[in-house]
Amino acid sequence: MKRKSWIYSLVGLLIILLHIAPLYITFMASLKSKTDLSSKWLFPKEFSLDNYKNALAGGDFFQSLLNTTIISVGGIAIVIIVGAVTGYVLARRKNILTKVMLMATLGVMMVPGISLIVPLYNVMLTLKGINTFWGITLLVGTSYLPVSIFIYKNFITSIPRELDEAAEMDGCGILRTFFSIIMPQLGAVTASILILNGVKIFNEFLYALYFLQSPEKRMITTFISSYFNENSNLNEASAAALLACLPVIIVYILLQRYFVKGNMDGVSK
Repeated sequence: MKRKSWIYSLVGLLIILLHIAPLYITFMASLKSKTDLSSKWLFPKEFSLDNYKNALAGGDFFQSLLNTTIISVGGIAIVIIVGAVTGYVLARRKNILTKVMLMATLGVMMVPGISLIVPLYNVMLTLKGINTFWGITLLVGTSYLPVSIFIYKNFITSIPRELDEAAEMDGCGILRTFFSIIMPQLGAVTASILILNGVKIFNEFLYALYFLQSPEKRMITTFISSYFNENSNLNEASAAALLACLPVIIVYILLQRYFVKGNMDGVSK
């Protein structure tokens, strides 16, 4: 028993090290000058914050971060509001139409995003949505919507129908029942969806590359990718990447207890 516990501990430690190693390398690289060609695993010969200063200079970093924040907030709003309402309908209405909608939702989750680039580009070109915030917000929001619908549907199914019936007896319509009775009980799962999908939208690269081609409208991911060219500066790119992580880390810390509660509720239900 002790030997098995020791093996589990060793495997767990290896998994932790595998996750920490990229962050360690990135941090070490961010503190090295461009002329420091030593191994990324080693401490810099001379610690320098010039990479951070250069990454923040000119305002491009802050503009890209602002663009990403706007797109992330809009995309998350779509994922949460539309996902919760659709999940409520699928959970409460049991008929052929809702079953087909649920199967379609699960089917969409299996389609690779790269296979939709050409048709989506043609559609957005027709709608004049290229190089617009509303266009890419709609794209990222709807791309992560199926997972949100599926999660909300499973959670709402576990909520007793008697609450809906009691609200209906009090004269509440469907929308009022949902927003006044059901939605307040979805706080924990909503926090989980916000963090999981928010990080994905924040890290969006594929749609940002094809649908936001103007330098002043690029997202933080495409801003960092601009360092990888014939005059690439990987150390400065590392500094920019670490700075870009800060907003996500702050949001995660603020919502951590709700995120854990949402995951625990998901296991129990």
